[in-house]
Amino acid sequence: MLHLWGLSFKFERNDIADLTADLSWQVKGMAKFTKVFEALERSILEGKFAHGKRLPSESELCQRFKVSRPTAARALRELQQMGVITRRAGSGSYLTPPQATPRAVARTLGLFVPGLGNTEILSPICNEITRYAQSLGCSVRWGDAGMPITSSDEALRLCQQYIENPVDGIFFAPIESMEGREIWNRCIADAFVQKGIPIVLLDRDLGEFPSQSEFDMVGIDNVMAGITLTQHLLEQGRERICFTARPYYPSTTNLRLLGCREALRMHGLRPAYRLSHYGVPTDPAFVQALLESVSPDAIICSNDQTAALLMRTLTQLHCSVPEQIAVVGFDDVEYASLLSPALTTIRQPCSEIARTAVRTLLERINNPGLPPRHIQHCAELVVRQSCGAHLTQNA
Repeated sequence: MLHLWGLSFKFERNDIADLTADLSWQVKGMAKFTKVFEALERSILEGKFAHGKRLPSESELCQRFKVSRPTAARALRELQQMGVITRRAGSGSYLTPPQATPRAVARTLGLFVPGLGNTEILSPICNEITRYAQSLGCSVRWGDAGMPITSSDEALRLCQQYIENPVDGIFFAPIESMEGREIWNRCIADAFVQKGIPIVLLDRDLGEFPSQSEFDMVGIDNVMAGITLTQHLLEQGRERICFTARPYYPSTTNLRLLGCREALRMHGLRPAYRLSHYGVPTDPAFVQALLESVSPDAIICSNDQTAALLMRTLTQLHCSVPEQIAVVGFDDVEYASLLSPALTTIRQPCSEIARTAVRTLLERINNPGLPPRHIQHCAELVVRQSCGAHLTQNA
């Protein structure tokens, strides 16, 4: 049984295969659209379509990039909605003249990211948001987001900065490691809405799973990421798999855990032990209790930092990784490949997420009446030593 946004779906094995194939098709379509969009955008930034030169037609884009006409049309439509190009019936698409260019290409955007400094994956996303937005002629204001927010008062003070000095739109990564975070996240979002400031959520939604807010959100498909990581462990012969996260984990953790449960079900496994465990990975007592209650041969961690800390504690408890226990994570942060053993993880496409977030916010500013969109990028499995795949290959 799969529960999403208040609805329940019961899938049989063949249904899951069909659903996975359909999702894969959508992901491929998104990748093709992104390829066309970014190629056109790069040509525009390089000045190839200045002085009234016509952009390639939909048919020409189809031939050049080997895509369908709807994919080519979507790339042109996205540029048009951002105010970058003008489409003339019967004539083609042209770069919007400077005097007619909407203010969208010179917007001031704000980053409201309370977890910056605590959540490693947000830093490269925010850096790329800034770089990409600036390439489109926008400015990005960081406020005091360079310091981690540790209390509701600090979060509200940062929010007030943007209220007193308004921006055209805001990127908001909801608070994750704070008691009562759902209430504070809603208060912050409502404050922006009351001032008429559009919001695009980064990485996660305002509330707890399975609730869904009325705002645009850009991130990864966390359920599919959990399925992918768990399936990989099962292929390595690991069957006593459990999942761990630290207290006050973000809502994305529930989605990753859901993917883990679904992958086990798809393989006919219904663990008699408790699958999810929540505690501090540096606490030997917590880790020892997990080992004694489950006797796992693999542990999926909610993110790379949790995995890195857990691996250190396992070493202290004389448990070898991956010989005795495989350990894997999510995000592929900068140090994941430097751990010993190097960490198997799910890589978030930070550049793609950032670019999509910028485009989505500019579209929201230009078209406030658009329906809310939750855009999920496909994440990539990165196989390293911590999962024990090399042991299986050498056997």
